[in-house]
Amino acid sequence: MAIDTDSPTPGSTTTPPLDTPRMSTRDKLVLFVLCAAQFMVALDFSVLNVALPVLGTDLGMSQSALQWAVTAFALPSGGFLLLFGRIGDLYGRRKLFLMGLALFAAASVLATFAWDPASFLAGRALQGLGAAVIVPSGMSLLTTTFAEGPARDRALGISGTLMSLGFTIGMVAGGVLTDALGWRSTMGLLAIFALVVLPLAPGLLPESRTPDRPHLDVPGAITVTGGLLSLIYALTTAADHGFARTDVIATLIVGLALLTAFVVVESRTEAPLVSLPMLRRRTVAWGNLGGLVTFSMMSTVVFVLTLYLQEILNLSAWETGLVFGFQGVMSVIAGSLTPRFIGRLGARRTLVVSLAGQGAFIVGLLFLNADAWSVWLATAAVSLASMFHLGAIISYGLTVTSGVPDEEQGLATGLVTSTQQIGLTVGIPLLGVLATTADDLLSGTRTVMGLNAAIVLAAAALIALGLRTRRTAGSGTIGSGAVEAESFGSR
Repeated sequence: MAIDTDSPTPGSTTTPPLDTPRMSTRDKLVLFVLCAAQFMVALDFSVLNVALPVLGTDLGMSQSALQWAVTAFALPSGGFLLLFGRIGDLYGRRKLFLMGLALFAAASVLATFAWDPASFLAGRALQGLGAAVIVPSGMSLLTTTFAEGPARDRALGISGTLMSLGFTIGMVAGGVLTDALGWRSTMGLLAIFALVVLPLAPGLLPESRTPDRPHLDVPGAITVTGGLLSLIYALTTAADHGFARTDVIATLIVGLALLTAFVVVESRTEAPLVSLPMLRRRTVAWGNLGGLVTFSMMSTVVFVLTLYLQEILNLSAWETGLVFGFQGVMSVIAGSLTPRFIGRLGARRTLVVSLAGQGAFIVGLLFLNADAWSVWLATAAVSLASMFHLGAIISYGLTVTSGVPDEEQGLATGLVTSTQQIGLTVGIPLLGVLATTADDLLSGTRTVMGLNAAIVLAAAALIALGLRTRRTAGSGTIGSGAVEAESFGSR
């Protein structure tokens, strides 16, 4: 008989209680530093988008070259995550986190005062490299500082809320700052964030590393980093130029070949960069699928909805930002409620419910049209979908990292953040292009929203099946009452 063990049971330690213990002042300061850094990186994903046309005119960048303002950041920030997550495990997460903050601050100053396209793109690339250091080391410090259970659930809830807010606020702040102070102020804001956080971190953050220090898996590092860089380049370039370009096809093939080689390398090395048994854990595999879907599909919704609001409903940049401002408010609400739902349902069920809710409210966007009242439908649907999206972000991170020993937290959180970065990268090229290339933007928008909702709902159903936890009767003596627990967090 199948018995679900993801639900809280009396005396169970696998699901957090509803009452979360109070954090000490020091814990709050540690959480502030780590979350501020994550917020800063999330802000960097979107704060420059509205400023790109002005930036291009000022620096003399052509329209085709402007894509590199985004790609130069996305390539290193996604491509080096797993590598730096493992380096932090081996040589010290606090040390790496501080180095990442310092690099990000210096890169933001360079981008702020850039004098030509080359200096600006160099600043953006170094920002991306700094983000690839900050995100996995910061997440590992968070999961090792706060014990698994209520404290970690609360910390991850706050972190997830601020990451979602950072992306949303970046869209609004980018337009306001560019209009008021120019495009350089968007990069200056990031420099200020980094320079505020950097002096606070050394005295607050504990050092954290694995007890033993095996050799770094260099062949694995080369193949996975090269594979991710190739894949991200292909997808970000395809977003602007389509998949027919020779360089897109070539880098897709190279990326897939290198990632295949990475799997072969990891199966044969004694100290792998990524433990293949970890990837076979159901919580890791299905949890990361949930993260990939929720990030890729919601980023597509935001991208396509921005086009719809401005080009079909003729909203200004400020009015469009206001729509997404409501989305940010709902994300804050979701951030405070999600830990309670996890306490009642468990992280895995919350992930499934959150994906189902996200998909259901995206269905509402199928009814958009050119009438003025559609702005209210768009605001309500995207705001409610974002509530469930935030729930999916928090619960997928908990699902993946729960039950993972401290010495492998850098790897687990590296997988979590790699999924996040890849999700933010692949959604728009794969689905957003259907809206931008359609003869009619309104019909293209509806097509994208329909496919988007179908993918999210299908993923929710698959993950619900994949994460089922059950107890089966043991094979011992009849009447002995022996049971064998099949734990997806450890298998």
